Amino acid sequence: MSDSRNASGQMPRRVPRNQQAQVSGGLAIVLAAVAVIAGFLILRSISGGDGGVVDGPAVAQPAVETSTTLDAAAAPTTIAAPTTTIAGMVTDGASVVVANANAVNGSAGLMSSELGAVGYQMGTPTNASASIGKVDLTVVYFDPGIPSAQGVAESVARSLGGVSSIAPLPTPAPTQTGSLDGSGVLVMLGVDKAGRTLAELAPDMIPAQDAAG
Repeated sequence: MSDSRNASGQMPRRVPRNQQAQVSGGLAIVLAAVAVIAGFLILRSISGGDGGVVDGPAVAQPAVETSTTLDAAAAPTTIAAPTTTIAGMVTDGASVVVANANAVNGSAGLMSSELGAVGYQMGTPTNASASIGKVDLTVVYFDPGIPSAQGVAESVARSLGGVSSIAPLPTPAPTQTGSLDGSGVLVMLGVDKAGRTLAELAPDMIPAQDAAG
């Protein structure tokens, strides 16, 4: 402790050093408590005063856009149109005449309708010449003077499910008039194919919908 006198000549009050330390420590505790209380008040103010979640205006959430992306590389689905054409037919370049060589009434007309329905160019149905009479197996003739006639004759033979012979047309033609009136193919319709449809004679060559009805 100091023994110096103040201006009045009196001896100053002596403060023990340990008391000074106690005062400083107490002040620090008070300041710390004030800081804690201030922080608590600030926290309550921020949190709405009840420690809960602050109620505020709803925040709009951005809309999530969805889209469907089409694969441009994907091949489109194609539905085939129905057809009544026999695959591999040759119809251009020569017309076809059917001659009745089987004694079944109306058989030449029926076969002409069947062949015409699948795309062949048809002449007028006729009868075989009297010298031919009735034949058991169908024969298809073609006119060698017409370039496309043989191809059409072979196609007709396939449409009939196969025939016994495909041959050049003799002269005169074996019809009741001796002529084909400009047609290039003659079907001598025998007993084997008389009165039958193409669907019955060659079902594998007719589209399913046509064979069924």
